[in-house]
Amino acid sequence: MKKEIYLAGGCFWGTEHFFKQVAGVLSTQVGYANGHSENPTYQDVCTDTTGFAETVRVTYDDEVASLRFVLDMYFKAIDPLSVNQQGPDVGTQYRTGIYYTDAAQLPVIEEKVRQVAEELFAPLAVEVGPLVNFYPAEDYHQDYLDKNPTGYCHLPLELFKMAREARPTS
Repeated sequence: MKKEIYLAGGCFWGTEHFFKQVAGVLSTQVGYANGHSENPTYQDVCTDTTGFAETVRVTYDDEVASLRFVLDMYFKAIDPLSVNQQGPDVGTQYRTGIYYTDAAQLPVIEEKVRQVAEELFAPLAVEVGPLVNFYPAEDYHQDYLDKNPTGYCHLPLELFKMAREARPTS
């Protein structure tokens, strides 16, 4: 069955490209989530005043990849202790977050966040909450690293290989 989750993991170019490699992910779309204006542009979001996070809509087949597996992969691609920063990118738009549209997803999300916090012996800087709003980013941001294979990415290249090779266990 097709499901979706919205994941903020720093610059959305790398986060999207990472999830496109993951088994069971059907599609991705980059955009801006949980801000306080309508129809923001990239330039608006970069002012660090809109409240939006660069976010990836991840549509997945939960018969192939469970939400738990998708979240396992997400936590491999972020620094969950970093506040408003991933790699060299700094600002509230680069915060980490898990935004759900189905309340049934919340217990799985909370369990995973709790598990990672226990493993790291620290509270996480990952925002968890319902999706309030999502606006797709401009076309040039969609599939950016496919269009620009040598373009900027805050994620190490080894992560993409790991994502391609990872297989759901459930």
